[in-house]
Amino acid sequence: MRPLLLLALMAFSVAAGAQSDWKQLFDGKDLVGWKHVGPGAMTVEEGLIETHGGMGLLYWTGGKLGDCLIRVVYKMRDHDDNSGVFIRIPIEPREEWMPVHYGYEVQIDNQPETSGEDEYHVTGTLYSLTKPLARPGKPGPQWNTMEITLDGPRTIVVLNGVKVTDYAEGDPVPEKKYKFEPERGPRPNDGYIGLQNHSDKDVVFFKEVATRMFKK
Repeated sequence: MRPLLLLALMAFSVAAGAQSDWKQLFDGKDLVGWKHVGPGAMTVEEGLIETHGGMGLLYWTGGKLGDCLIRVVYKMRDHDDNSGVFIRIPIEPREEWMPVHYGYEVQIDNQPETSGEDEYHVTGTLYSLTKPLARPGKPGPQWNTMEITLDGPRTIVVLNGVKVTDYAEGDPVPEKKYKFEPERGPRPNDGYIGLQNHSDKDVVFFKEVATRMFKK
């Protein structure tokens, strides 16, 4: 076999193996394995999870996630819409506010200033807790890829290949400014994950939700 062909096949095999390590939590067909709590709803339309109304939460019922990489591929319907990816939820949600106050919301909102909020509420931050290292969020209808690393007490968020958040439990956070912001305090190393449907005017589509475990 020619050396270049052999190298190409080896590279393809490595890439295919890495891709196969991902566990798809959404099959593109239905919401089996997911449960919705709170106002509004989520449906599957043309292979995509679509948000409707809110504020509610669609969470994965398959158990807690920790020490892993979570990949979420999404797009906004309009130039800017509001949603979020919840992580480190300590118990299965029964209503929409417990995950806000006892988990973390990785925010989806490219322009929080338009609703009177600041950069601590921009896409890729831990909502109201972390200041963004960059603002690489793409407006609708472009696709965005968010990768969230849960590494013990450390949370890293990379959006479209650019790191936005690198936070460890105990790092300083600002005081609450608004009633709807999450309570401050530690979160567990592992927990349930979920997707937020924010309001009637905010429509977001999710194409992929996947996870990959990693070894220490």
